[in-house]
Amino acid sequence: MSATTTLPSYAAFIDGREVAARSGRVYRSLNPFTGEDWAEVPDCDADDVDLAVAAARRALTAEWAGYTPTHRGRLLLRLGELIARDAAELAELETRDNGKLLREMLGQMATLPDWFSYFGGLADKIGGSVVPTDKPNFMVYTRNEPVGVVAAITPWNSPLLLLSWKLAPALAAGCTIVIKPSDHTPVSTLALARLVDEAGFPAGVVNVITGWGPETGKALTAHPGVDRIAFTGSTEVGRQIARTAADHLTRTSLELGGKSAQVIFPDADLDAAANGIIGGVFAATGQTCMAGSRVLVHEDVADALTQRVVERARTIKLGDPMLPDTEMGPVANQRQFETVTKHFQYAVEDGATIAYGGQPDPELGGLFVQPTVLTNTTLAMRSVSEEIFGPVVAFSTFRDEAEAITLANGTDFGLAGAVWTNDIRRAHRVAAAIRAGTVWINAYRVVAPQVPFGGVGLSGWGRENGAAAVLDYTENKSIWVELSGATRDPFVLG
Repeated sequence: MSATTTLPSYAAFIDGREVAARSGRVYRSLNPFTGEDWAEVPDCDADDVDLAVAAARRALTAEWAGYTPTHRGRLLLRLGELIARDAAELAELETRDNGKLLREMLGQMATLPDWFSYFGGLADKIGGSVVPTDKPNFMVYTRNEPVGVVAAITPWNSPLLLLSWKLAPALAAGCTIVIKPSDHTPVSTLALARLVDEAGFPAGVVNVITGWGPETGKALTAHPGVDRIAFTGSTEVGRQIARTAADHLTRTSLELGGKSAQVIFPDADLDAAANGIIGGVFAATGQTCMAGSRVLVHEDVADALTQRVVERARTIKLGDPMLPDTEMGPVANQRQFETVTKHFQYAVEDGATIAYGGQPDPELGGLFVQPTVLTNTTLAMRSVSEEIFGPVVAFSTFRDEAEAITLANGTDFGLAGAVWTNDIRRAHRVAAAIRAGTVWINAYRVVAPQVPFGGVGLSGWGRENGAAAVLDYTENKSIWVELSGATRDPFVLG
């Protein structure tokens, strides 16, 4: 592709400088609403990965190593301030790249500084401990030291939010980082790199490379100079990364897919539950790993709840994601559009009832699909067992609490879930019984930097957010100090 273009052009960020790919290649990012190319970015390859990892390695052992934890924390706070300043611009870039609502992206950008404030405040609180032992002639203490160079691979649905979950704790711990955003949504991360530079981080501490296709990400995750991989994306790619990381015993955290259940009991506030279902699966066009895409509702209130959700689905306004009254934008890319529409076909083939939707939007066309409500579904159906990552919710019924728990756990995923009930005892019982990393009670789709997030099973391993997330970017070192100077038998352990 020719580099001559009138489109806005962005550069990779390596060793503190904006640079082109060494090959000179570029690719174009598509606006899923307009269906037109709107920006041009570098198409990096393994050579660029080598440069970025080398820069991160140099920074780790050079200037960045001399920064005190307090200094690191101040830089994180400054970066958060710059993000707040440019929140509107960053939100617009993300909407152009992935088609999500501008008002949702504005909300995300408004909260991003909270992550940098929280982890910036933790930077000088990463302490070790003195360990008492049965050996009076030794003092033993521990240190938490940076794990090293981190590779961060981020998805297209919420690029900067999910990057912040990795970037903020990694920098607080004293690591350096190489970021590879999704092929489909590279621009906001490249824009963030400029703010990293403005905030005053030393060259090489944060590096951003972009590339079309899987090869760039594969080169990064397989690189022997990477000490830790933090990935958010599909379960399929997560498996590939885990296999690759095993070759070098590289530590990983994998936040993968989900097929999360919302369990509604007959005493629940049905209006609140319906609102939670709408927000849990139709917000963000269903393109969120924590989507509450399985609704398990007690048979006594199933019809009433389904009617509420269908009536609201009919009124959801599809359209230009830049407009404030739009409630659902397009699917983010052609491949995802094909996945979602294929599941409409699967639902019919497997015997589900389409209560509403089930087709591309006939008026808007393009990458728009209708919000879709499926009823009479079972665990054996593909629309219930497979992650769709689109605006599709599947309703099933249960008779009692035990059956509800069995159905909720009848999946290989385990990212999130919800319990809707006014019985406080039952709420806690069922929340404890659901096998998932996060369970909301009478709410859905709420996150915060202080609260751990991650999954079990096919939803991955490791946790992001929360105070412990910083420690996941450190190595724990034990140090023994001999105090007495007495002669020990060198042939006896201890």
